[in-house]
Amino acid sequence: MTVTKFEDLRVWQKSRMLAFAVYRVTSRGPFARDFSLRDQIRRAAVSIMSNIAEGFGRHSRADMRHFLAIARGSAMEIRSQLYLAHDLAYISDADHLELHDLCIEVSRMLAAMRTSLAPA
Repeated sequence: MTVTKFEDLRVWQKSRMLAFAVYRVTSRGPFARDFSLRDQIRRAAVSIMSNIAEGFGRHSRADMRHFLAIARGSAMEIRSQLYLAHDLAYISDADHLELHDLCIEVSRMLAAMRTSLAPA
């Protein structure tokens, strides 16, 4: 299958799912009232899918690799913030595990895609 738009990328689709899940858990309870942490983790989630799209739009393997690296950094940022949210009892064990696992999956996909775009 030839990818003609960023929406076709499985990693972008998965990052969209992650962003939705982050918004879902940050919209309720005490997490919704911690504006700083809530906004920071949401920005990081949106950053992943946005950087994948931006890199795709640059039409350069080097640029795409650069934006995939930024996206992966945002996934790591979410993982770190999830620990704090869990420690503060903003999210349940189940939500923490779900989001953590999604972050790991997206990170692996980003790393694999970045490796596949490496110069020969």
